[in-house]
Amino acid sequence: MLTIFSIPKPFSGHINIIQRNAIESWSRLDPACEIILCGNESGIEEVATEFGAKWIPNLACNQYGTPLLNSAFDQVRQVASHHLLCYVNTDILLLKDFLEALQKIRFRRFLMVGQRWNVDITEPLDFSRINWDKKLREYVASHGVLFSPMGIDFFVFPRDSPLGRLPSFAVGRPGWDNWFIYKTRQLCIPVIDVTETVTVVHQNHDYAHVPHRKNKTWEGPEADWNRQLMGCEWWNYLFSIADATHIMTYRGLQLAWGRDSMQRHWQTLPILCPKAKPLIRIVNKIIQLV
Repeated sequence: MLTIFSIPKPFSGHINIIQRNAIESWSRLDPACEIILCGNESGIEEVATEFGAKWIPNLACNQYGTPLLNSAFDQVRQVASHHLLCYVNTDILLLKDFLEALQKIRFRRFLMVGQRWNVDITEPLDFSRINWDKKLREYVASHGVLFSPMGIDFFVFPRDSPLGRLPSFAVGRPGWDNWFIYKTRQLCIPVIDVTETVTVVHQNHDYAHVPHRKNKTWEGPEADWNRQLMGCEWWNYLFSIADATHIMTYRGLQLAWGRDSMQRHWQTLPILCPKAKPLIRIVNKIIQLV
């Protein structure tokens, strides 16, 4: 049904713990998903073998040794066994409601995204426990913090979608995930926000792995590179989950017709459809006069 792929960091220290937790959670999804791990970082081959995952070793990298997303996406599209692909960061735990939401989507072309819950996890999770899924949800409910819609940690889309063709963005650096949603909207492909019905868990970590960073996060020359690839007015393409066209609710899939959503759709219309700018200016003037 679904191929999940990711580009792990080296399997050492705390990152080793949370990445193994994440991959274990993916391996327990039902129906079973194909897992593909990409890259040559320390431990990836061994972990891929341990979990019965495919391994794509040879990714193009930038001058800092950071893998490029277009290299991974291109190769995964060639070797994936399933029609649907899910790129996910290797610190993200997925639970059974993830596939339950995906199975409710009937579009031929779409992008499924959602906000994450940030939690501190420092030890290996015990997946042998009965109802481990339920226990984790309870922990997230009491300790988790819902992250901003600006951060997108997973993308589900069909393998034959044009969304699989990316510029040479550096993985794990800012901007590309927001651009991804912009590109989806520009192509008039539905963007489905499943935050309401899906618990996606992000295991907190530091950013010590980012070379030449300017602060404690991911800012630096690689972040600047990603923004250059987005264009000289890169800030216009910082779309978020708030730009979704559809919302997955417990009552089913609904159009994003709330007041905030409609206001955001109107604000971004000149970016998505530059030819409409003259008409939009006229309408805005009329609205100001009313």
